[in-house]
Amino acid sequence: MKTWHEIRGFPPAIRLLLVNQLGVNTGFYLLIPYLATHLGQDLGLSAAAVGIVLGVRNLSQQGLFILGGSAADRLGARGVIIAGCALRTVGFALFALGDGLAVLLAASVLSGLAGALFNPAVRAYLAREAGERRVEAFALFNVFATAGALLGPLLGSALLLVDFRVSALTAAALFALLTVAQALVLPAREAPPPTGASVMADWREVARDRRFLAFSLALVGMFTLENQLYLLLPDGARRATGWEGAAGILFLVGTLANLAFQVRITSALKSRGNRASWIGSGLLLMGLAFVPPMTAAGPVPVLLSALLLYLGVMVAQPFVMELVPEFGRPELTGTYFGAFYVVSGIAAAVGNAVVGRAMDTGREWLPWACCAALGAASAAAVGVLRRRGAVPAPVPAPVAVNA
Repeated sequence: MKTWHEIRGFPPAIRLLLVNQLGVNTGFYLLIPYLATHLGQDLGLSAAAVGIVLGVRNLSQQGLFILGGSAADRLGARGVIIAGCALRTVGFALFALGDGLAVLLAASVLSGLAGALFNPAVRAYLAREAGERRVEAFALFNVFATAGALLGPLLGSALLLVDFRVSALTAAALFALLTVAQALVLPAREAPPPTGASVMADWREVARDRRFLAFSLALVGMFTLENQLYLLLPDGARRATGWEGAAGILFLVGTLANLAFQVRITSALKSRGNRASWIGSGLLLMGLAFVPPMTAAGPVPVLLSALLLYLGVMVAQPFVMELVPEFGRPELTGTYFGAFYVVSGIAAAVGNAVVGRAMDTGREWLPWACCAALGAASAAAVGVLRRRGAVPAPVPAPVAVNA
């Protein structure tokens, strides 16, 4: 009931963006987790070709986030969101209709570029529209994103019983529907007046913002540990139970916990203490989540680990999203989000490589220990930044006006 009450308290534009994120994650996870199997088994591509297709998609998205953020600042977030969803529609449709490597690579590029456009643009629009209630808006955003990340694989696994192409076309249709809804319903907002500087000057300004770069690097632990919901924890669940479907139970329990507690946790913490302190506490909790499987065997420690990890994300993430645009000028909100997600993508890739290498050693405790240490290190780094005054103090965000 509290979550529903919070949703009703926001204007229609934010409600649409919340539903949009549910749809985006549903469509993405409906297709992407099963793409490698389709490429290798159904189309008969080599492992190297599969790796190239998947790598191109990831590189197109992670490497171009800064471009999408700048486009949102310069051209207006609404148009960039619509363009991103339209491109994702085309990209996913090509995955359904194309068999040749050239077509599949084009689909990967378009799908990745789409994410690079609408991800920072959505967050920039949400941050500007929510005003002083930014942290509550991002808490709800996390709820809808988590629900979509659970719903997508469930729907995708059901559609795969028919055919992968049916799954891909369903995902494309979902993005097409989102594109139309945004074009019809999402209000146009005036972008902040241009400063006259070039896009490269904007990027240099962000790159010279030492406080922002230090904050982004301090959060490497959050990016890496959250990704373990898709790497280490599913592997631990399968090992503990001997059941391939055990990972789904972790996602289900975590999603239900998120739906029940995210808004309550954020509302309770917002009025108590410092934002940076809660971010540090959330990171520490995320690190502690990896202690139970390191010290005890069986399914219960793994389930406890997943719950603690979800709880840590619920504590930290809304305050992180609230803080990102406060490092820079309002005119560069999208650019800061774009740069933040470039760092997150690099951190997740490097972090997953380190954790994967630790898993390959055969020492079952080692990857869990690495994650626990990384969470503690990130929490300590945020604490140092807070004590040095490198984290922005709360400043009410400007409320957007009608175009």
